[in-house]
Amino acid sequence: MSYPDQAAVKTPPLISLVLPVYNEEAGIAQFHDQILAPALMLCPDESFEIIYVDDGSRDQSQAILAGIASRDPRVQLVSLSRNFGKEIATTAGISEARGDALIILDSDGQHPPTLLPKLIAAWRAGAQVVVGVRASNQGEGTVKRIGSKLFYRMLNSISDMQTVPRSTDFRLLDSAVRTEFLRFGEHNRITRGLIDWLGFEREYIEFDSPARLAGDATYTASKLFRLALNSFTMMSLRPLFIFGYVGIAITIIALLIGIGIGVEQFVLGDPLGLNFSGSALLSIFVAFLVGLVLTAQGIMAVYLSHVHVQAQNRPLFVVNQARSRLHRSSE
Repeated sequence: MSYPDQAAVKTPPLISLVLPVYNEEAGIAQFHDQILAPALMLCPDESFEIIYVDDGSRDQSQAILAGIASRDPRVQLVSLSRNFGKEIATTAGISEARGDALIILDSDGQHPPTLLPKLIAAWRAGAQVVVGVRASNQGEGTVKRIGSKLFYRMLNSISDMQTVPRSTDFRLLDSAVRTEFLRFGEHNRITRGLIDWLGFEREYIEFDSPARLAGDATYTASKLFRLALNSFTMMSLRPLFIFGYVGIAITIIALLIGIGIGVEQFVLGDPLGLNFSGSALLSIFVAFLVGLVLTAQGIMAVYLSHVHVQAQNRPLFVVNQARSRLHRSSE
């Protein structure tokens, strides 16, 4: 009697799905039963665990998710004690993931689960981070679309890292990336920004974002503004130095004008007949002092930037173990 070779039996990779949820009672059951569950059938070579993170919902989302978990053994429900925000909820889900890879997606239907096979295929081909890039968004207003373009243009102009415009949180992370991501201890965090900071081999997949299944977006204009502000301050130190640069420019210009007026009026005897009044000279002197104050603020910003970087406590470096193993095997 022959027995199968145990070494030849391969365990399918476990893929963790992380889905933050906040007040999605109107569409969460439809999303799971009619969209997510059928999409998982398109990936027969993988097994899945589904981690819903209820971010302190005030409606019946938690009760609905508990019912889903009771009938679907793949589902795990993580209930936060209050609303901590999407970024923290996403981090909570990532910390619970046990898979060989994890995929972050929204539970409102705007991140189509039918793309899961493409993300997983890119991961199997060697990508350690697979990023979903929104090509179009149904229901997106003109103001929001223009604001998105301006946001990415400004962010890339001041940031040390270049972010692909319209990249989203819909992305796959290898388990090695997850391990490094969990080393971050920042409170005001932008998940996609931290993932981009880590580097690793990455692939981009464009998708068309459908309309929400139900309800309205929970990201209000004030929340989007706060998200943009956190992105600027988290991903770049340059805003700290802006007024310092302005101060240096004002100081130099005021000094040159003051010297020019002094020479023309008091040394040469005003040959051009400009006849500057005392109030004009006082204005130039005040501008010079304002420039000195702003320059002093710029010097303080240099020291503050060191404190900011130290407080972030990010790792000094990140080792790509997969790439290191590949290099050693080729020797």
